Amino acid sequence: MKPLRIRFGARIRQLRMSAGYTQEEFADKCGFARTYMSRIETGGANPSLDAIHTLVTALRLSLAEVFCDL
Repeated sequence: MKPLRIRFGARIRQLRMSAGYTQEEFADKCGFARTYMSRIETGGANPSLDAIHTLVTALRLSLAEVFCDL
C-alpha cells in the first residue's frame, strides 16, 4: 500500500480536477506556490494540518469527504 501522503496527494489532484481548477489556479486560491501544490499532489510534501484545512476549504468539502477511502 502506498504511503498516506501519496494517496492524499492523488485525492487532492482528483478533487481539484473535478472542480475544474488547473494546478496553478488552485494553488493561487489556496495561497500556495504552484511548486508546493505540485509537491502535495505527488506526495513529495507532507502538508501540515493548517495546509490540509486550507485545501479542504478551497474545495468546499469536509475533511471526511477528502479522507474517505484513503
